[in-house]
Amino acid sequence: MLRSALAAILALFSLLALPAPAQAHLQCVAYARSVSAVQLSGNARSWWDNAEGRYDRGQQPVTGAVLAFGASHAMPMGHVAVVAKVIDARHILLNHANWSRPGMVEHEALAVDVSDAGDWSQVRVWYAPTKSLGQRQASAHGFIYPAHTEVANNTAAPKASA
Repeated sequence: MLRSALAAILALFSLLALPAPAQAHLQCVAYARSVSAVQLSGNARSWWDNAEGRYDRGQQPVTGAVLAFGASHAMPMGHVAVVAKVIDARHILLNHANWSRPGMVEHEALAVDVSDAGDWSQVRVWYAPTKSLGQRQASAHGFIYPAHTEVANNTAAPKASA
């Protein structure tokens, strides 16, 4: 009995000692699905197209919406992040995973619209390793709004039930 208990404890310690690469990293898609009312599948780069006909989409930030980034050389799978708070028309806070380092979840990371048109097509996002906004601009499609959301004056409100 003591021998089997000791074997179980040693087995547990061997599992805890696995190297970091053997552990799975939380991806942005799984994170966004788990914390938002937007329930899409596929890689982040496909969310914008996959939302068509299922969710409203637009260029205005709203709390709870998902900001869909396009694919790029630096982000071949794209990226998705959930709007935690709208500060003003060009500044929002995001909750997202896998941006600053693999698997890292960030809450209320600053994102700034740096597009000429003010349409959130070019965004700079807080990058934790440098403790500043990222040096590169990321292309974004826009915002995917949860069902039953009205977009007006940077606020979200449930649509009236019929």
